[in-house]
Amino acid sequence: MVRSAPDARAAVAAAVGDYRSEADIPKLLARLDAICAETTDTAALIAAVEPYREMHEVAGPVYERVVEREPENAAALVALANAYWLTGRGPDVVGGIASRALAADPENRAAWHLWALTEPSPRGRMNRWHQVTQRFPEDKLAHAALADNAASVAGAENDTVALKLAIGTYEMLLAGATSAQERTALSDALTTLKKWRA
Repeated sequence: MVRSAPDARAAVAAAVGDYRSEADIPKLLARLDAICAETTDTAALIAAVEPYREMHEVAGPVYERVVEREPENAAALVALANAYWLTGRGPDVVGGIASRALAADPENRAAWHLWALTEPSPRGRMNRWHQVTQRFPEDKLAHAALADNAASVAGAENDTVALKLAIGTYEMLLAGATSAQERTALSDALTTLKKWRA
């Protein structure tokens, strides 16, 4: 039996529904494996699992199959890396997949985020986030991660260069903040960091 796109969506939804009521992982995995085998259209398979991307036990097995079929599909590699990250597969495995996604599509911002996130060294992570902000200057999330990691390095290593980077990045974020909550959080962070400098 070859499943169409609507059939694949219905089959995945049914498998997830049963899993939510029964909590039977082996049964879920067996059903997902059968759905993947019966759905030859990879785009239909991706569409079927899309509503469940945050359920690592669903997304992981399906995206493993998608990546087997399309090893240079950057979006699928990112989805697989994210599912693995949520299961605690560790920075080496997830970082390796993120690097594959970057090689497949150097403009995939999510791949850059995972690549930076999976660096185990605080200084290395700060440097990676700096690279992401250089590549995507409008990426506020990357700038926030850079500021947080620079502040961490500054505190742990008494590094004045990292402290200056953290303060400058937080100030840039504060200048563009649109909500009162965001402005308060950034102002508080800056107050704390400037006390270190004093």
